[in-house]
Amino acid sequence: MTEQGPECRRALDTAGEVLGFSLAPFVDPQPAEPANAYDFTRIATEHAFNDAWTRAELLDRRTRALISVAITACLGILEPLRGQLRIALNNGVTEEEIVEAFIQMAIYAGVARAFDSYAIAREVFAELTP
Repeated sequence: MTEQGPECRRALDTAGEVLGFSLAPFVDPQPAEPANAYDFTRIATEHAFNDAWTRAELLDRRTRALISVAITACLGILEPLRGQLRIALNNGVTEEEIVEAFIQMAIYAGVARAFDSYAIAREVFAELTP
């Protein structure tokens, strides 16, 4: 494990709260990665989880999570969408609210993009159904 400074540890703590699991294994570089891989994952983690997710004065985590679902869905980046859906559900967003976001998305970002995104949501919902 790479030695992490206080900013990175704080970001990892926040990430754990938001994600519901530790992000630490994904931050540490793997043996085949270049020497600067840790710089990339550390900077991205600190930026996201120290600078954005901790801002609670105007938007709470639940709202940020739903916005993140909408953004990743509209961009069509489906694997990150899968993670954002899990984050949203972990932070109190309901499946019904996610479907409503896709309904709104269909109008402004396109029905095809909304259907692709909903296919991922359907898989995530199924994972979480007992």
